[in-house]
Amino acid sequence: MRLDTWRLELKTAFMSKVLTAIQPSGILHIGNYIGAIEPAVESQRDNELRMFVVDYHAITVPQKPEELRKNILTATATYLACGIDPKKTLLFQQSQVPQHTELAWILNCTARMGELERMTQFKDKTRVRGETTTVGLFDYPILMAADILLYDTAIVPVGEDQKQHVELARDLAIRFNRDFGETFVVPQPKIREVGARIMGLDDPTKKMSKSASSPKNYLSLLDDPETIRKKIMSAVTDNEGKVAFDETRPGISNLVTIFSIITKQTPEQIELDYIGKGYGDFKKDLAEALTLFLLPLQAKIKTYLEHEDELIKILNAGSTRAREEAEKKMEVVRKRVGVCLNQD
Repeated sequence: MRLDTWRLELKTAFMSKVLTAIQPSGILHIGNYIGAIEPAVESQRDNELRMFVVDYHAITVPQKPEELRKNILTATATYLACGIDPKKTLLFQQSQVPQHTELAWILNCTARMGELERMTQFKDKTRVRGETTTVGLFDYPILMAADILLYDTAIVPVGEDQKQHVELARDLAIRFNRDFGETFVVPQPKIREVGARIMGLDDPTKKMSKSASSPKNYLSLLDDPETIRKKIMSAVTDNEGKVAFDETRPGISNLVTIFSIITKQTPEQIELDYIGKGYGDFKKDLAEALTLFLLPLQAKIKTYLEHEDELIKILNAGSTRAREEAEKKMEVVRKRVGVCLNQD
């Protein structure tokens, strides 16, 4: 056996299956990049990465069809522009793989109502949406569990707010394996040590959100330099005036975290750089760093969006591969639960 072949097989043997996804529900912001996209780009170097556009999750709240289609393509263009390589990563569209919803139904028949009723994200969104809350929003974690379990996923990079959903996927995998025989890999959540939860610029006690009522909450990956400057300069901090990473001071700590990730400096280095300087200097430098980071990324996204047919081709090719892989798992699942009459 050739040495390079042996090295490749050895590397493959130690690779982990990693899965991540983002909803195409509108604006992708700096929190999405730091919390999900950048870690995914890093994961694809040494792991088997599956990354997909979760469009069925997006429709748990009302979506305009044409906007949803546009958002799917924009999300795909953003993934590619950030460095996701479809030759290394299985990049696909959730709705093109019907095994996701098929497995979700089977897991629905394994899950307990109490488990879903305890989901904190559902409780939070119900308080906002009231009687307009959909069944899909309630059942969202089951479809997420199906997303994960279909591909023998070992690691799921998530923010703190999604950890509970991965824990549900673990519970369902363990229960199914107990009742029907070993079928699913039990996944592990992986939370980024720094930047796992980027907070709102206007309210650093709440997570940055695409669905925030004010655009001052988030920094879109497509914001122009003037908008970036205005949002950063108006970002909520405190009255202490000292640049520091301190959990008791969420506003400035959030900005230091963003600066740290974007510039590849540690929070400690940033603190040292701004000894004796105020928030004004810090915010101006952060806005400039973000502008320098985002402008080339925006140019790449624009270029990809100008070639819509190529984006669709990439998604279709990835979805075909995903269907083939997902079907192999579903063949096992159907036999386990007894609905497959052909036992060959």
